[in-house]
Amino acid sequence: MVSNGSRPLIGVTTYLERTRFGVWDVPAAVLHRDYLDSVVRAGGNPVLLPPVGVWDASAIGFLDGLVLAGGADVDPARYGRPRDTRTGPPRPDRDAAELELVRAALKLDLPLLGVCRGMQVLNVALGGTLAQHVEGHNPAPAAFEHTGVAVAPGTLLAGVVGLATTVHCHHHQAVDDLGDGLRVVASAPDGTVEAVELPGSRFVLGVQSHPEADSEDDRLFAALVAATAGGVGR
Repeated sequence: MVSNGSRPLIGVTTYLERTRFGVWDVPAAVLHRDYLDSVVRAGGNPVLLPPVGVWDASAIGFLDGLVLAGGADVDPARYGRPRDTRTGPPRPDRDAAELELVRAALKLDLPLLGVCRGMQVLNVALGGTLAQHVEGHNPAPAAFEHTGVAVAPGTLLAGVVGLATTVHCHHHQAVDDLGDGLRVVASAPDGTVEAVELPGSRFVLGVQSHPEADSEDDRLFAALVAATAGGVGR
């Protein structure tokens, strides 16, 4: 765990994508830099976690916190639903690695922040399901919808952002049946679940939005980093 004066190590999940850089056009582990900058501004050091290898509790004991990044749709086979035609192609490597990471983080009581897909992975890991298509939260490729959300009082999230906030959204799936132990703590005007928490944990928070996209507001990442030293959620 974090010692006084050191920066906590925050693991951040990555994608496997075919990527062009320099003279190369190859499969690579990649991630939006916004996540890295958000962790650094919040006082942590980011550690990239590719969706290869084994990510059980023994493998992540060196981390102080975990961010599950956004990305592709979770395979509905993971939560026992038939595939909707609008659901994206499966990413079995990423699903397997991130579900394993969630279970490992929960076993270790490691502070965890799930972002967009990351919140959905958290929900599925705890036995929940997803709505495979919702309208109005995915305006255009590479564009964000600015959505006002209401936050439940007395929650971890309310202590960080207050009872109402505006968030950056880009998603077409959402939480449906809630995973075991999770609590809905924020919602959009149309009822879409915008955030969940796991009461009794040190810090487990999932948000449907993309806080890394707002360089003016690092409160969620700062709360994660604070939790690594016991400052939030205990």
